[in-house]
Amino acid sequence: MNDIGEKLRAARESAGISLARMAALSHFSKGHLSNVEAGRRTATADVMIAYEQVLGDHMQRRGLIAGLAAGVVAPAAVSELIHRGFTAALGDPAAEEQWRERADNLGRDYMSVGAGELQERLASDLVVLQQQLGTPTMWGLAARFLSVYGKTTGEAREAIRWYRLAAVAADRSGDTTVRVWVRGRAALALGYEGAALTVAQDLADQALALTERPSLGRLNALMAKAQVAGVRGERTAALAHLDTARRVFDQIGSTELISDFAVPEWRMATFTSMLLARLGDPTAIDAQEWADRTRPASLARFATHIELHRGLMLVRSGDQVEGIHHARSALAKLPSAKHSQSLRLMLREVERAAA
Repeated sequence: MNDIGEKLRAARESAGISLARMAALSHFSKGHLSNVEAGRRTATADVMIAYEQVLGDHMQRRGLIAGLAAGVVAPAAVSELIHRGFTAALGDPAAEEQWRERADNLGRDYMSVGAGELQERLASDLVVLQQQLGTPTMWGLAARFLSVYGKTTGEAREAIRWYRLAAVAADRSGDTTVRVWVRGRAALALGYEGAALTVAQDLADQALALTERPSLGRLNALMAKAQVAGVRGERTAALAHLDTARRVFDQIGSTELISDFAVPEWRMATFTSMLLARLGDPTAIDAQEWADRTRPASLARFATHIELHRGLMLVRSGDQVEGIHHARSALAKLPSAKHSQSLRLMLREVERAAA
């Protein structure tokens, strides 16, 4: 039997938790966990973290499981993980400021670092961060980390699992701004990708119901509702949500140019471009030019977003062959390490629209 899988099984059984219960608590299937424990499937980082989250509440095995996770997540950084884990457990008074700085860096890195590399770094951070959730501030920071982690996953179902966990963490923080942002950002990620529209709608509605105060979270939620309506072909509703979102943007748009936790001009233009391209609205061209004019030159991945929008516009205008060619060529020019789930889903949307 696989050594890690055997230890996971032993830890679960020592905690008195059945495999079926573990599956329900961790949101993995019973069959998948059975295969992991038997060594038939790899114990990936998200499985390791899930075991620690569940078993950590039932028995004092944090050190054991975190140590296993360190080996899975980043073998070359085990020493650093152990040091950070003990520092967290001992309650370093400077920890909140350090994690806040890491969160700021995370927001910037999301814009340029590939999903695979970022997910590995995030997983190791989360292994340590979950040991220091003793204050509302730390729960709020964890919610941001979990939100970004969800966006590094490869499919909507897996992302949703992390988005929902992020929402729970945000609620634990008691910070309305964080609670709105986490739900709004998750909703927009799904709506922009045209994935899990019912979940996107629900998360956006939750965000908007928490407060009417203008914020980046509210802006994200409104744009999410616009994207959902756009995918569904509800033009009037989509443009109404866009109009409301623009008014909020005029009040709280970000001056920071490169961060997932910000919405500057170029990003608002990118969201708008996607929506109008979906609707086949010719004013999408203005939004695309706005995005290209204001976007930092270093953000090649987001320049590709706009090219895919242009491909969708060509298809909507009736030029299916050129639209698909334009979209595929744009994605091919971007190094594969920079590809994201959003880009892949956009290309699929262009191809479906052409069909």
